[in-house]
Amino acid sequence: MSNDLDPERAGIAAEHEALMQFMYLSPVGLVQADMTGNIAMINPISAQLLMPLAPQACLNNLFDVLADVAPELRHMCTSFAADSGMICEGRQIVLHQGSHARIQRGTPEVLSISLLKLDAARLMAVISDVTEQVRRERQLKQADAWLNAILTNITDYAVVSLDRDGHVSAWNDTIGRVTRFGAEVVGQPYSVFFPEGGTTDARQVDCLREALANGWNLEEGPRLRADGSQFWGSAMISPLPDNGALHEGETDSTYCMILRDISDKHAEGATAHSATFSDALTGVSNRRAFFDAASKELGRRRQSPRATSLVVFDADHLKDINQRLGAAAGDQVLRQLAARLRATFRDVDVVARMGGNQFAVLLPSTDLAGALIVAERVRAQIAAQAAAPDGSDIPFTVSAGVAEMDDDANELTALMARADQAMRRAKQQGRNQVANWTPADHFQMPDLLAPL
Repeated sequence: MSNDLDPERAGIAAEHEALMQFMYLSPVGLVQADMTGNIAMINPISAQLLMPLAPQACLNNLFDVLADVAPELRHMCTSFAADSGMICEGRQIVLHQGSHARIQRGTPEVLSISLLKLDAARLMAVISDVTEQVRRERQLKQADAWLNAILTNITDYAVVSLDRDGHVSAWNDTIGRVTRFGAEVVGQPYSVFFPEGGTTDARQVDCLREALANGWNLEEGPRLRADGSQFWGSAMISPLPDNGALHEGETDSTYCMILRDISDKHAEGATAHSATFSDALTGVSNRRAFFDAASKELGRRRQSPRATSLVVFDADHLKDINQRLGAAAGDQVLRQLAARLRATFRDVDVVARMGGNQFAVLLPSTDLAGALIVAERVRAQIAAQAAAPDGSDIPFTVSAGVAEMDDDANELTALMARADQAMRRAKQQGRNQVANWTPADHFQMPDLLAPL
């Protein structure tokens, strides 16, 4: 009888060997893990892609390795109710850009991960480097948006003439049709079409400068009608022919802004956009959206220096809340914190969940004093809610660290490190407080998920 089993065992061994060869020779990263993320098999490509993210270079648990850059994956897997099926497909993950301690030149900046639930106990992850693909898609998206703005029916547009400083220079019927503003809009900066907090003076100058440099500038976001109602608008600014030089090297350029109401199209693409750029648990921006927006803002700052600050928030004692009330309570705390941040900060600010119980807010055109004021406002409002809960919210407090960019911290990594160090000092001094970075704080690379 044993002789009869030998061929069967040999066949199983051969199949296993073939599977292992397939995994190791696959052109993409493959990881097999259990539902808690413990890795059973991993091929060399996955190991190469994940090793820069692994704490102490340990590739034991997939979710632990990705906790810094994709904390939502663990929640997505545990909440996936079906016996098997695709949990997520092609989800893009932005790595911690600028971390020169780990990320070297040529190391991926964006990973794509698909998670497939094989059965009740097993997961398969497919991981690949999509850095170049994302860069090309961004370029194509810009070109497509430009063509779409030109080819769409002109009746959808408000055609706004701007002077060299970005002020509305003339009124016409198209402005009234789309925005309901009358002739009183003439002479006002084009920020009149933005809701409060939707732009800054520096951002308007940036858009005009980019239009001059590139031939056009295109941005989407909330826009304002004269009656106070909002719509999702697409605004393309293009320079008109120069009217002559006022000074050497300077021209009296004017601009044309095409403002279009794209609320319907925005609603159609909102789900896909949310899946790519929003944190699954809280709804605020995710790490990818944060680094994309921060990269653009710091690029503008290099062209035209201005104050730029960062605030890092951390929910106090979240581990204790999880232990006393359960993980669902901890998730509720994070959602409450995210909602408070959204309600407090401007549309132009970048509010993002960076991982675990920590959030970051990038504040363009804001100095340290201004950032401290708004951070303290958030802390005080949350503390007041903790002192008098209404029954639906879970009491908690936050600690926050604030830092402003300067000549010694003119890159995102250094700014994040400063804000993180200030936040940790606020924790060490008793929590439920805001601290700003000082030279006495020890500089080190930020680890936004390290135990506190």
